[in-house]
This record gives sequence, structure tokens and C-alpha cells, in this order.
Amino acid sequence: MFLALDQGTTSSRAIAFDRDGAVLGTGQREFPQHFPAPGWVEHDPERILQSQTDAALAAVAAAGGGPVEAVGLANQRETVVVFDRRTGRPIHRAIVWQDRRTADRLEALRAAGHEDFVRERTGLPLDPYFSAAKIAWILDHVPGARAAAARGELGAGTIDTWLLFRLTGGAVFATDASNAARTSLYDLRRGAFDDELCRLFDVPRACLPEVRPSAGDFGVWQPHGWPLRAVLGDQQAALFAHGCLSPGQAKCTYGTGAFVLQNAGSTPPAPAPGVLATVAWRLGGATTFAHEGSVLVCGAAIQWLRDQLGIVRTSAEVEALARSVADSGDVVFVPAFAGLGTPHWDPRARGLLIGLSRGTSRAHVVRAAVEAMALQVDDVLAAMRGGPAAAAAAAAPLAVDGGAAANGLLLEIQASLRGGPVVRPALLEATAFGAFRMGLLGAGVVADPTRLPALPGTPLVVSPTLSAAAVDGLRRRWRAAVERARGWA
Repeated sequence: MFLALDQGTTSSRAIAFDRDGAVLGTGQREFPQHFPAPGWVEHDPERILQSQTDAALAAVAAAGGGPVEAVGLANQRETVVVFDRRTGRPIHRAIVWQDRRTADRLEALRAAGHEDFVRERTGLPLDPYFSAAKIAWILDHVPGARAAAARGELGAGTIDTWLLFRLTGGAVFATDASNAARTSLYDLRRGAFDDELCRLFDVPRACLPEVRPSAGDFGVWQPHGWPLRAVLGDQQAALFAHGCLSPGQAKCTYGTGAFVLQNAGSTPPAPAPGVLATVAWRLGGATTFAHEGSVLVCGAAIQWLRDQLGIVRTSAEVEALARSVADSGDVVFVPAFAGLGTPHWDPRARGLLIGLSRGTSRAHVVRAAVEAMALQVDDVLAAMRGGPAAAAAAAAPLAVDGGAAANGLLLEIQASLRGGPVVRPALLEATAFGAFRMGLLGAGVVADPTRLPALPGTPLVVSPTLSAAAVDGLRRRWRAAVERARGWA
């Protein structure tokens, strides 16, 4: 039995696989979201730990119990936890990747002329999405934290670092290169945390974890004795799951946000306008890089319609309701609840619903939300077309996964916007499957990444269904609405 952990933004999942990738058992536990102020998003790190532990135990029990050969961990990225390394207790709630509270601090760095330096060294823009300014905010707002961090008494890291520290009983204080590259503190070319960046963001180097390859020894999960053998960011895990091992191969994951990653090969890529350069994974001493486009709110828009507005009762009814109308009736929904990511990078954008009339129904609003998911990804793909691997990516079908990929209408709209097919695997939990595949490498069960098990089942190929005129209308209205949403906060 091989256990894959998928620690996400709204829930923690676990899947037990056999050696060939067949699912033996699953577990999932949701945990609360906290919104203490407009634009602020927090998690309780202890609830994350408990939910992931419970999900793992449920998956193993569903698989019939027995020994676990190796555990692979994939995690929500950029979300940060600062904790006491003596007690293991967090000193503040985790600040989530969607959080916007550091926008002013980053605008000051931009005004001082630092953005080009940060972008060149890290592949990332100055945006609240990334981890460094979140760490600094916690250190500045918890009494005594900054001095304790400088003394090395605190640990600061992404969710993988937090889970590794607690699951190993404090024996491992580490991260992997794919997560480290999301902090704005990591030099892509040197493959290490950077002292100049730490000084710029005011994050003491002493509080940062060791950076390790994505597959290897990450300690033992106590008290179970399960070997932890792989760690990587959730989006990189999905790229690895789809077998995107060659430059130009790409995937899109529709989750809380939506993320397009494209393999960029073994050399740090020059960032294209609005597109991120990042680490895909590190195996031994060899690093694979990626281009990335990030949509900050995707499936979370449906969750908002369900939980805040009550327009739908369950996410499962969304597709049927959206298909009950021929189109959105010119309604456009820009779900910029956490600002806009690729290619706009506007932390002050906010959500917008426009085009309403007396004839607008909840079906029109729901269809507009589904269209928004596809249109945001369309913006990302357009921004990535100028990259060096654009021709290869355009010629190949786009691999998709994630919970929202179960929505067939979403995939039809995406294929129509793209002008080519999208391919959905039978197993939508590609993030967990990527963690499983990386765990096989880390445990030494498989030595060659090209010989790892492929995603099981027969994939679904979805072709375009909308007319060229309908696609043009969607894009035209979307662009006009996005401009109205920008710079609001």
C-alpha cells in the first residue's frame, strides 16, 4: 500500500494505492475557512493537521489496513504557518494563499523599484499571493515573534513544512524545491533560499526550513512508522501525474483556484509577461522548471454561490442548472474575490456581477460562473502562448483534472475557447496520483520516471461545441467586465 496525501485549501484528502496505481481506499475531511477582514483568509493549522491525519487513517482503513510502504504529500502552496520549534505550536493562524492583507507592503516595494529584481531572481511578481510578505506580517504582529525568529526558535514555511514537522514529531524541518520556489525567497538559478531576498522581505533566514529534492527521505510519520518519501506542491503534483515530463506538455487543474502548468525543461525560463516561472520538481540534483498561470478563484466561486448566496444547494447541481439556459443572457461574473492572478496580477480587483436584467435567473448567474472559470483559464493560456514551448502546447490536447473538471459544460466551453480538445482522466484526483508517483521514486520502488504507472482508466476527450460567434461574444464581454473589476479595493 502506498499513501498519497492531498492537503488542499478547503479539505484534506488521502488515497491509498497499490503498486500499479489502483485505488484501494480514500478519505476526505473538510476544515473551516476564516475571513477576519475583507480580503483576509486564514486557516487553523491544528485543524489542517487533524483533518489530514483523519483522512489518511480513513483511507488506510478503507483499504483494509496493513503496512504502508511510503507516503507522498502534495499540499496547497504559498499558505504559511509560523510555529514554535520547541513546542510545535503555531503562533498565529495560517495566512492562506488567497489572502490580500500584504498588498500595501508589496506596493511599497514596487514603488521602491524592487519588482524587476524579485522577478528576475524568483520568477514571481510582487503579489500578496506568495509567501514572504505573509511570514513578515506574522512576525510583525505577534509580540516577540521577530526576535524569536532571528534566534532560530520559530519555524516558518508552507503547509508541507508544518505537516512534516508535526508528523515526524519535530524531527524534520524541511520543504521541497517546488514549495520553496513559491515563497519569493528562493533563487531559481542557485536552487536555494537567498539572503538578499530575505533581507528585502524582512524574513530571518534562521526561521526557514532546509530545501530537499521532491523525492527522498522526509522522515517517518509517528507513531505509525510510515516512511514519508515525497513532497511537492499540489499543482506540480498534478503536472507529474499527467506524465508531463517533456518541455511543452501542460495541464490545467480546476480546484479552489485554477492553475495551468507547462513543463519548461531543465533551464530556469525567462518569465513571459504575466506568467510565472517556477520549479516543477527536483529529482536528485536535477531540477525541472515550469511556466505557470494562476487563477486565484475558480471552484471557490461555485462554493460562494452555494454557501454565501444560496443560489445552489450542492455543487453537483451546477451543470444541470447552467445547461437549462442557452447562454448567460449577457451576464458576466468576474470572481475576483482575492484579486486577479495571471495575467493581470491586480490584488485590488474585486468580484463583479454585471449585465443583470429583470429576466436574469439564478440559472443565468450559475452559467456565468461556469463561463468565468473557463474564461479565466483562457486568459492564462493566451498569456502563455508567447512562451518558447507554445507551439508544442498548442498542438497537443490540454490535460485537465480537479473537482470542477467533472462539469462537462465547463470542459465544452474551455475546448471551444481553446479551439481544440481537452482531455479529462478517469481519476480526477490527479494531485494525489502525482504524490503517489513521486512517492514510488522516493521509496526506490521505481527508479525511472518514464516507467511510473499512468493515470488509470480511459480518459474523456471533449471537443469544442460553441460557434465562433459565441466564443467571440464571451471574450468581448469578459474583457469589458474585467476592466470594470480592476482596482476596486
